[in-house]
Amino acid sequence: MQFFLQQFINGITLGGVYALIALGYTMVYGIIQLINFAHGEFFAAGGYLGVILLTWLAAQGLPPVICIALALVLAMIYCAVLAMCVEKVAYKPLRQSPRLSVLLSALGMSIFLQNGLMLTQGVYDRAYPTAMTSGGFEVGGILVSYMQIFIVAITAILLLGLNALVFRTRIGKAMRATAQDKTMSALVGINASHIISLTFAIGAGLAAAAGIMVGFYYGSINYSMGFVPGIKAFSAAVLGGIGNITGAMLGGFIIGMVEIFAAGYISSEYKDVFAFIILILVLYFMPTGIMGENVDDTRV
Repeated sequence: MQFFLQQFINGITLGGVYALIALGYTMVYGIIQLINFAHGEFFAAGGYLGVILLTWLAAQGLPPVICIALALVLAMIYCAVLAMCVEKVAYKPLRQSPRLSVLLSALGMSIFLQNGLMLTQGVYDRAYPTAMTSGGFEVGGILVSYMQIFIVAITAILLLGLNALVFRTRIGKAMRATAQDKTMSALVGINASHIISLTFAIGAGLAAAAGIMVGFYYGSINYSMGFVPGIKAFSAAVLGGIGNITGAMLGGFIIGMVEIFAAGYISSEYKDVFAFIILILVLYFMPTGIMGENVDDTRV
C-alpha cells in the first residue's frame, strides 16, 4: 500500500505536466482543427529559457522563490510570443489550404525549431539547478519532495487559471464562440485571427511552464526533449477528447498515472510504450475520447 501511494503521488506530479502540454494541443485543435506538431518545441524552448534565467537570476543573489517565479513568468511570455510568430508565419497563410498542407507545415516548423535549439544550445544535456527545490519530508513512510509540491501547486494554479479564463471571461467566451462557428463569431464582432493567435500563445505558455517543471523533475534537459512528452501529451488530448479542455486535463493525469504505475509494477524500460498503447486502444475503441463529441465535419 505504501508503494502504491508513493507511485500515486509520482503519477499526479507527472500527469500534471502532461496535462499542461496536452492543453495546447486541444485548444488549438478546438479553434482551427489543427494538430500542432510543433507544440512540443515550445515545451523544450521553455525548459531551456528556464535554466538560462534561473542560472542568471541566482547569480544576482536573488532568493530561490523569486528566481523560480521570474523564470516561469518570463519563459511563458517568451514562448507565447514565439508561438504567435510561428502561427503568423507557418499557419495563418495556409488557413484556406488543404489540411495536409497545414500538417506538413507543422512538421516542418517542429524540425526547424528543434534544430534551432540544437544549434544555439548544443547537443549535450544541460543540468537544471535542482538545489532550488531539493529536500522533502515523509508522511507515513511516503516521501514527498518539495519539488513535487512545487510542480503540483504550479500545475493546479495554471489549470484553475485557464479554466477561469475560458469559462468565466469575455475572452474565453470569444474563444468558445470562434471554436464553434468562426463565421458567426465574426458577424458579432469577434476577430478570429486575434483569438487564434491568443490560443497559440496560451497553449505555448503552459507548455513552457511544463518544460521548466520537467527540468526540475528529471534534473536535465536536451534539445530533443519536446518530442516524446509531446507525443504523450497528444495521446492525453486524444484520450480525453481532442478539443475538450477538461478532457485534456483528465487525459494528462491518466497518462501520467499509467506511465508511473507501469514503470513501478511492470518495467521502467518500457514505460514510454504504454502511452502509445493507450492511444491505439482509444483510437480503435473510442475515437472521440472520454469527453469528446461526434462531429460531422466534411471540410477539407
